[in-house]
Amino acid sequence: MSAKHFINDPTHLVNTALHALTLTNPSVALDAENKIIYRRPGNNASQVSIISGGGSGHEPSFGAFVGDGLLSAAVAGTIFASPSAEQIRKAVMSRVDAEKGILVTVMNYTGDVLNFGMAVEKAKAAGLKVEILVVGDDVGVGRAAAGKVGRRGIAGTVLVHKISGALAARGASLEDVYKVAKLTSDNLVSVGASLDHVHVPGRAPPDPNSEETLTTEEVEIGMGIHNEPGSGRAVVDLPELVKRMLQQMLDPKDKDRAFLSVNSNEVVLLINNLGGVSVLELGGITAEVIGQLEKTYNIKPVRILAGTYMTSLNGLGFSISILNVVNTNIGGPSMLQLLDAPCEATGWASPITKETWEAKSSNTRDDSTSGSEEVEASGLKLNPETTKTSLTAGLERVIAAEPDVTKYDTVVGDGDCGIGLKRGAEAVLKLINQAPLSGDAVLDLSKIVQVVETTMDGTSGALYAIYLNSLVHSLRQQASAGEATPKVWASALKHASEALSRYTPAQPGDRTLVDALHPFVETLSSTGDLKKAAEASRKGAEGTKGMKASLGRTVYVGGSGFEQVPDPGAWGLSEFFLGLVGLKTSEPDYEMV
Repeated sequence: MSAKHFINDPTHLVNTALHALTLTNPSVALDAENKIIYRRPGNNASQVSIISGGGSGHEPSFGAFVGDGLLSAAVAGTIFASPSAEQIRKAVMSRVDAEKGILVTVMNYTGDVLNFGMAVEKAKAAGLKVEILVVGDDVGVGRAAAGKVGRRGIAGTVLVHKISGALAARGASLEDVYKVAKLTSDNLVSVGASLDHVHVPGRAPPDPNSEETLTTEEVEIGMGIHNEPGSGRAVVDLPELVKRMLQQMLDPKDKDRAFLSVNSNEVVLLINNLGGVSVLELGGITAEVIGQLEKTYNIKPVRILAGTYMTSLNGLGFSISILNVVNTNIGGPSMLQLLDAPCEATGWASPITKETWEAKSSNTRDDSTSGSEEVEASGLKLNPETTKTSLTAGLERVIAAEPDVTKYDTVVGDGDCGIGLKRGAEAVLKLINQAPLSGDAVLDLSKIVQVVETTMDGTSGALYAIYLNSLVHSLRQQASAGEATPKVWASALKHASEALSRYTPAQPGDRTLVDALHPFVETLSSTGDLKKAAEASRKGAEGTKGMKASLGRTVYVGGSGFEQVPDPGAWGLSEFFLGLVGLKTSEPDYEMV
C-alpha cells in the first residue's frame, strides 16, 4: 500500500468495487467476467430496460444507479476506459428484460459511443428492439473547439438516467422513454472545475514539473471527468469561478456555448462532487451557486441536488448542471414527477419529497418562543472602575500570550488553544470597552458569559462557559453579602469548580486547565489573597511540564512533547490570573520539540 491509494492494483480495485455493489444492494447481481451490474430477475412487471456504463472511476455512476426505478444494468470498463463492445453486447442481449425494448444511454466520448453503438447494432441485427441515446451536456468546451465531436457527457447525465428510469418503471413504451430521455438531454447544460488532476491507481505519478500540472493557485475551468482540459486556467476565488461557470452555461450572447435557453419557470440544479471535495466545502459551493443564480439570472431552482453523483476518482473539483424542465407531451407524468419518484439504487441521493419542496415553507422559530435571556440585578456590588482595570490587564495578558500558548498546543494538541483564548479575550475586552460595567457582579459577569459562549468554541470554550455560568449562579446565591469581596469570590469559585466536576473528570495532575484553576481557587479560599492565588496558579501551570496527560487531545497525540512544554490551557489561564492582579513574571523558556 502506498501513500496514494489503499488499493494500487487497478484490476483488483474495479472488480472488488463492483462486487461491493451486490453486497450493499441485494437486488442487483454481478457478471464478473463482463463487469456487468444488473437487476436480479424477479416477479416484477415487464418494462423498458435502460442500460448505461463507461469507464470505472466515476462512481457512483453507473453501477450504483442500477436498481428499481433507475437503470436496469451498467457495464464497467477499466478506469477511465470504455468497456468493450462484447461486454456491452452481453448486457444488452442476456442481462436485462428485452420484452418491451431497451434504451442504451451513453455519454459522448468516442470510445464509449463506438463500443456501445457496435453492441446496439448487433442487438438490432439479432432482432431486439433497441434505441441508443448519446448525452452531451458539458459546455466547458465550446462549439468551435469541440467541432464535429460535440459536447462531452458529464454529471448531468444522471438526471437523464433518473427521469427515464422512473418513466420506464411506470410501464411506458420505448418510444416514450426515448423521447423523454432525449428531451431531458436537450435541455441540459453542465460545466466542471477542478483544482488538480487525479492520479489513476497503477499508473506512474504525474510529473510535478509538467505543464499539465496546475499550480497551487490555479483552477481548471471546464475540466472533464478524465483529466481533460477545459476552457482554460485561472487564478480566481470561488465567487468569480462560479460567475464564469454560470456565464458559460447561461449567457445567451456567448454563441459558442449558448446551448440552452431557460424558458421555463422550473429549473433543476445539480451540484456534483468530483470526489475530493469535503461535504462542508460542497455546502459552501452550493450556497454560492444558488445565490448567484437568483441575483444574476433570477433563477430559483425548484429542485436542488447536491452531493456525489459522478466523480473523477478523488477529483478536487465540482460540476454544476442545470436542467430546463419542459413539457414531456406524452400525456403522463412531468419531468419533476419522474425526478421525485422513488427508486432503489444506492448511488441516488434525493431524500426530500415532492410535498416538502412544493410547500415552500418560510416558517421559522424566533426568540419570542424561547425563554427570556434577561438577567435580573442581584445587588452584589463591585467597583466598576477597578474591575475594568483588572479585567483589561488580565485579558491583554492572555492576548499577548497567544503565540506561546499556540506553540505549546502545536506540540501536544491541535494548535488551536491559543487562538481560541485570544478570540475570547478580545471579544470580552471589546465588550467592557464599549459597554460600561454596571457594578452588579451578576449582571456584568452574565454579559461576559454571553460573549464567551458565542466566541469560544471547542472543548475549552465549553469548559469556560460551564464554569462561568455556574459562577454566575453561585454569586447570585451570595447576593445577601452585598459586596463581591475576595471571600465571596472564593466561595463562588469553589462552587463553580464543583459544578464543573460534574461534566469533566479532570482533576489536578491530569494536565488540563484544572491544574491552574484548582490552586487558584484553593489558595484564594484559604488566604483571601488574590496575588498569592495567581502565583499558585502559575506554579500549577508550570508543574504540568513533564506531566503525562490523562484527558484531552494530548492523550491521542502521543510523543514526548509533554516533557518539554506545559499544558497550553493551564498556561493560558495562569496568564489571565497573573494579569488580573498585576503580577509580572519572566518570559517562559521552554525548548520546543
